[in-house]
Amino acid sequence: MRVLALSGSLRRDSLNTRLLRAAQELGGPGVEFISYDSLATIPPFNQELEHRQPAEVHELRQRIDAADAVLIATPEYNGSVPGVLKNALDWASRPFATNPLRGKPVAVISASTGSFGGLWAQNDLRRILGTLGARVIDESVTVPLVHTLVDGVGELAHPETSDGLEGLLVALGSELARVPVEAVA
Repeated sequence: MRVLALSGSLRRDSLNTRLLRAAQELGGPGVEFISYDSLATIPPFNQELEHRQPAEVHELRQRIDAADAVLIATPEYNGSVPGVLKNALDWASRPFATNPLRGKPVAVISASTGSFGGLWAQNDLRRILGTLGARVIDESVTVPLVHTLVDGVGELAHPETSDGLEGLLVALGSELARVPVEAVA
């Protein structure tokens, strides 16, 4: 299973990017992660350019299309999804009928220094992805108070988080096996 790993944070030391790395380490045999870390290069969405998409958008769409599944880690900014992540999804969704997320299995994870673990952003992101036609799996991982779970070398060190991520990856693989993407498209 080829999984596109996408962090909704631009910060170099992002806790959500660390959460994605933790998931990648738990992937096991048969799971290949492809990281996408060029979110900052995507220009603001402009519907007038929808049919002449910038190269950065074309690359994102190709990465989504080449993946079997997508794993998105979202921080929570002002109670919702970061603007750069929403912007990237707006671009990826055009043209709507043939967007690369349509029928694609997607999982959402989040980490936050707050006590809800980015749950509001995660709920908004799941709604957005569903609107785009993605097959958003029910399983999710939220990590509240994530700053208290980082070890001395800056990695997440928490058994419950690891168990949750392992279960999420299994569920993502099961969703991929359930209905081939080609049959949905």
